[in-house]
Amino acid sequence: MSDRELRELAAKAGIASQWQDQKGEMHEVAPETLRRLLAILGLPGDSIGELRDSLAEVEGHTALSASLLTTRLDAPLRLPRDRPGTRARLSFEDGSQRECMLGEGPAGEGILPGIEQAGYCGVECGGRQFSIAVAPRRAFGIGDVAQGERIYGLAAQIYSLRRAGDGGTGDLGGVADLAAAAGRQGADALMLSPLHALFWADPTRFSPYSPSSRLFCNPLHAAPDRVLGAERVRRTIAESGLGDEFARLEALELIDWPMAARTKDRLLRALFDDVEHHDLGSVLGSDIAADLQRFRLNGGDLLLQHARFEVLYAARLREDPTALSWRSWPSAWRDPTDPAVTAFAAAERREVDFHIFLQWLADRSAAAAQEAARAVGMRIGLVGDLAIGMDGGGSYAWSRQNEVLVGATIGAPPDYYNANGQNWGLTSFSPRALIAGGFAPFIATLRAALRNAGGLRIDHVMGLLRLWLIPEGASPTEGAYVSYPVEDLFALIALETFRHRAVVIGEDLGTLPHGFRERLDGEGIAGMQVLRFERDHHGYFRAPDGWRPGAVAMTTTHDLAPTAGWWAEHDIEARAASQGFANEAEIAAERHLRAESRHFLWGALRHAEVATGDEPAPAVTDQVVDAATRYIAATPCGLAVLPLEDALGLVNQPNIPGTVDEHPNWRRRLPGTSAGLLDRPEVSPRLEAMRRRRSASAQGRG
Repeated sequence: MSDRELRELAAKAGIASQWQDQKGEMHEVAPETLRRLLAILGLPGDSIGELRDSLAEVEGHTALSASLLTTRLDAPLRLPRDRPGTRARLSFEDGSQRECMLGEGPAGEGILPGIEQAGYCGVECGGRQFSIAVAPRRAFGIGDVAQGERIYGLAAQIYSLRRAGDGGTGDLGGVADLAAAAGRQGADALMLSPLHALFWADPTRFSPYSPSSRLFCNPLHAAPDRVLGAERVRRTIAESGLGDEFARLEALELIDWPMAARTKDRLLRALFDDVEHHDLGSVLGSDIAADLQRFRLNGGDLLLQHARFEVLYAARLREDPTALSWRSWPSAWRDPTDPAVTAFAAAERREVDFHIFLQWLADRSAAAAQEAARAVGMRIGLVGDLAIGMDGGGSYAWSRQNEVLVGATIGAPPDYYNANGQNWGLTSFSPRALIAGGFAPFIATLRAALRNAGGLRIDHVMGLLRLWLIPEGASPTEGAYVSYPVEDLFALIALETFRHRAVVIGEDLGTLPHGFRERLDGEGIAGMQVLRFERDHHGYFRAPDGWRPGAVAMTTTHDLAPTAGWWAEHDIEARAASQGFANEAEIAAERHLRAESRHFLWGALRHAEVATGDEPAPAVTDQVVDAATRYIAATPCGLAVLPLEDALGLVNQPNIPGTVDEHPNWRRRLPGTSAGLLDRPEVSPRLEAMRRRRSASAQGRG
């Protein structure tokens, strides 16, 4: 077998056979890794015959044969399969049609004239039919929301919010209360942790970034009182005898996910019984019944399959608590189209209906929260968070096996911070399947994320260009970069964000390919600038006026210690307790570096005239948090976002990457209720600093 032919096939399939580390050194990808990844992409290469067949397959399967092509407004589109002079009929979404003749390109290919109407357009040309997504030149951006203004927002972990009746986990009622309070304080955005569906039958899997499906919501965050009415929910809690348990769970400092999930399950089943009896069972019907039916019809097969998965997963888990993936199910259950699945779902029809009810409740709760944000004048409102992938053993991977990379996980190669690389345990779309399927999975994911939001943060936005994929069972060092059709994905983001009038933010932290940040800016996708990372090669912090206007300024993120915790070295203590250091010398070295960083930060804060006086002691954090808030407020970034952990001056971070049970990740709750958090005295000066950036930009326009 020829190594040259193997690498040629890999290159044409979008698999890089080399990668460059942060030191600039090149590394060769092992042939075995290339073969395994090629097989996962449907291009086997275990023999010379398979290699050549796969090479012929990949050369014949190009974007030109896709059912959906993408272009930009008024941009001519090459159609190499068609001759110049061929007549094309265009059918637009508004029902109008027009005909045109293909022009001639430089290589004699057909050229479709530029289309001046954004949207999805059907084309009949040369005896075939296909579609075109005609996108704006760039995505809907912060400047489209508030032209020339510098606006601000807050960031919150949904589960951390508190309100009476939430049952021990933050919910969308708390989101609505916080959004209303923030809007009254002049905020225009509220960034949230992911709302994705997890595993209803296994509440121990509660990381919001490891979803079962990104098309659906986590019902534990539903706010039934905002959909069904507060009195109805209060009555059901009382009749179910859940009042005392709700109160106990709501008083906890750390979420007890298993117990909270079981308690909420009891409430939601009781509410489902009530809706069945009073709404679905009514001769006259009700608005609730009609809305639930509309939701079911609009959800179609994807909703039905997700509900079926939840029921199958629960049944299998009862039989075998170790069956955490559908790939370990009986063979008949692994195929969602198998008659055995249909028969089981029919026998468990009411349980399937219950899970559809849960999704309806969560979706309508999200809609109510966004309505609450808009009602107080927020121009963006909720900003959702799109995880980089999904659990390969979850709902989406089961129901759409031909669309995902079953057998590969996403991660990162070795770098300065992770010498052994990273494996995030998630899978993603197959780039070849995306093209072959007309990008339907990607479009559906965008629409689900934007349905009840005014913005979207895309986690690890570099994944639009390439992903580090690791064959199942291999170490993170045994992966390779696989390319994605980035031009098409950018175009679809631009189109869908304009259709939804929603901004898009790309998580672009860390090392990116050369020029990628500039490309994001050109696409209208706002990058993220986090104070702690804005340093030059000497370690000096970048002055506020040097930050990018098109980016989102932040003091910290959910994966970092809050500013107070960082200043006080609380994160070093937490890491020492959860992950450990090799020895005391390592801890001492870390503290030395932190002292140096504190000195540089305080100098930058003073130089920017947002702080005065001598450098505070590590234990003195309030004035540092105040100054850090004023620092990001002073940047030219169109949007500055203050996480609630910094607004409140907290020290504990929501998540320590690389830990599972060693640290209470995704469990910490905030002090006080969502409706009253922003009234706390320590928050007031920080919000005032954020409001002043909005006033300053308005004065500048005047």
